[in-house]
Amino acid sequence: MMKQTALFEQEVEQPLAARMRPRDLDEFVGQQHLLGAGKILRRLIEEDRISSMIFWGPPGVGKTTLARIIANRTKASFADFSAVTGGIREARAIMEKADEGRRFGERTILFVDEIHRFNKAQQDAFLPYVEKGSIILIGATTENPSFEINGALLSRCKVFVLQALTPEDIRQMLLHTLRDERGFGRMQVDIPEQMLDQIAAFSNGDARMALGTLEMAVLNGSIGQDGRISVTEEILAQITSKKSLLYDKNGEEHYNIISALHKSMRNSDPDAAVYWLARMLEAGEDPLYIARRLVRFASEDVGLADPRAIEQAVACYQACHFLGMPECSVHLTQAAVYLSMSPKSNALYMAYESAKKDAETRLAEPVPLQIRNAPTSLMNSLGYGKGYVYAHDTAEKLSAMHCLPEDLMDRNYYVPTNEGIESRYAQRLSEIKAWKREHDVPNRRQAEM
Repeated sequence: MMKQTALFEQEVEQPLAARMRPRDLDEFVGQQHLLGAGKILRRLIEEDRISSMIFWGPPGVGKTTLARIIANRTKASFADFSAVTGGIREARAIMEKADEGRRFGERTILFVDEIHRFNKAQQDAFLPYVEKGSIILIGATTENPSFEINGALLSRCKVFVLQALTPEDIRQMLLHTLRDERGFGRMQVDIPEQMLDQIAAFSNGDARMALGTLEMAVLNGSIGQDGRISVTEEILAQITSKKSLLYDKNGEEHYNIISALHKSMRNSDPDAAVYWLARMLEAGEDPLYIARRLVRFASEDVGLADPRAIEQAVACYQACHFLGMPECSVHLTQAAVYLSMSPKSNALYMAYESAKKDAETRLAEPVPLQIRNAPTSLMNSLGYGKGYVYAHDTAEKLSAMHCLPEDLMDRNYYVPTNEGIESRYAQRLSEIKAWKREHDVPNRRQAEM
């Protein structure tokens, strides 16, 4: 919803991240590929040539802050709207008001956070106002706009990709916060620089998280007789212990725990799977990351032993995308338990790995003539498509035609197990291969089981 900021709001009541929000481009940290001297976005802002745009990037990199800086720089009215807490009806009311203001020469920037939360039909509501120039739309999203933003709307917006802040970016921001009067400049804070490096690593490129962590550390620091505040390793460890391992996306423990979840499901142990799932979620792991791993598991470790496993996993991913945490924890639990209890087969995984080895080492194997495409008379004359049998024209819906290259006709990549429903596929494949052997033309190499 649209935010109205009180003129004399006391900064002391605001969280540190709000107090330290950059006021201009010179205070803005990171995104030098867009905001460095002479870079395109900086030029557009400085020359007041702002048009509708989409900011795509991870949380805490300054999407909202950048929109506010643009609004201040261009002297336009600024409406801050969240697609999480507001609906399209409220957004339309803001745009209608902006349309009235346009008649008097007023410019309105409508910043829509999490714009991907509106479905593509709802996003159509923005189109007429963007086209008329009633609003300058700035949308922020953590999702790929190519997939999540209405194509017609996307074509009218410039897309700028914001990157996660580097540890050095975060460190500079923290040092500035300790000196600035809006932060802790009025206090005497003793915190070793290596602790600032720890906070920077813990924040995983998220400025909001870094400032929140610093604020907690200072507020929980020890106050000496001289009024100095000392932040110790013990205090910082207490604050970061819950999430520090998992927020380091390259850290060993992060991969150890996702491995534990995967192997617990593979071992049909739902209790262990739910425990490791909870460890990840409560430590702040992205639920969509876990959901993607479950989708992979559904085919790698269950496969055709239970073809519905992939449906469960994909539905779980969609639920996580719609709801986010904490609501989607139950959907992840459902999928993890379902996959744990499903019959297991790695036949699909093994089939691809085996075929990949041949594909990588035997790149020159020709496509058999009978299954080549023959769009020209020349290709017909060369035998392309000769001997092709359209399986639907046969009573059995089968033919003895060979589809593998001559030198690979003895290969059996997919070897089904007898687990779960895959036993039916094993029986069916056995019958198909037996029929093909029986009906194969003489003097041709036969495909073997």
